[in-house]
Amino acid sequence: MTFADLGQILVIIPTFNELESLPVILDRVRESMPEAHVLVADDNSPDGTGRLADEFAHRDPNIHVMHRLGKEGLGAAYLAGFAWALQQGYDVVVEMDADGSHQPEQLPRLLEALRDADLVLGSRWVQGGGTVNWPKSRQFLSKGGSLYTRVLLGIPLRDVTGGYRAFRADALRKLDLHEVASQGYCFQVDLAWRASQRNLKVIEVPITFVERTAGSSKMSQKIVVEALWRVTVWGFDDRITRVRRKASKRRAEEQRKGQ
Repeated sequence: MTFADLGQILVIIPTFNELESLPVILDRVRESMPEAHVLVADDNSPDGTGRLADEFAHRDPNIHVMHRLGKEGLGAAYLAGFAWALQQGYDVVVEMDADGSHQPEQLPRLLEALRDADLVLGSRWVQGGGTVNWPKSRQFLSKGGSLYTRVLLGIPLRDVTGGYRAFRADALRKLDLHEVASQGYCFQVDLAWRASQRNLKVIEVPITFVERTAGSSKMSQKIVVEALWRVTVWGFDDRITRVRRKASKRRAEEQRKGQ
């Protein structure tokens, strides 16, 4: 299967202490999608992940490395990667974790759907999707977070916190990325909501999320609390804005009738 019609594809893989998992994921990406380029965005990993990425880049011209000054979080790494991708002229930009939880072998189904979309989400919670070796507590957190977001923000998506995504470059340009300051789960919600607000076409395709077998998860209570807080604030602000618009429209109509 070829995706030449989509243009140049870049897979962004943020890393922090992924020395064990990075070689495996790079080999799998290059085997599954030989025509794609890869950008490893490393947050100055003390375990030497960045140096290992450089070794891969020296051997493979389709692999690139961005060395960042320190651990600034997933959202900041992706934003830097997006900016680099747009500057370099890529047409499709993919988000993918370094730990193998996002299976490169499933990337073709995201790209296939992107032919008719602006943004494609790899979804665990649509029919055909699922998880492997995930505890019930993580499933509950993920499903609950997506449900909470759907209710508060009105986004008709089943898996709004997932991080396996494919964007058209033109879609990224419309998201006002310079205004994004969120991280973790919240970063993914933020981008999906921005896409929805701008009437971009968003499609979910089923994926199987596999719990990491090497390294340690970057998920923390702080990330979860930030996501809940920001989604709550966004939801109430959006409702207030809608009420004010309706009131303003009603007053305008009353003034026209009184003239």
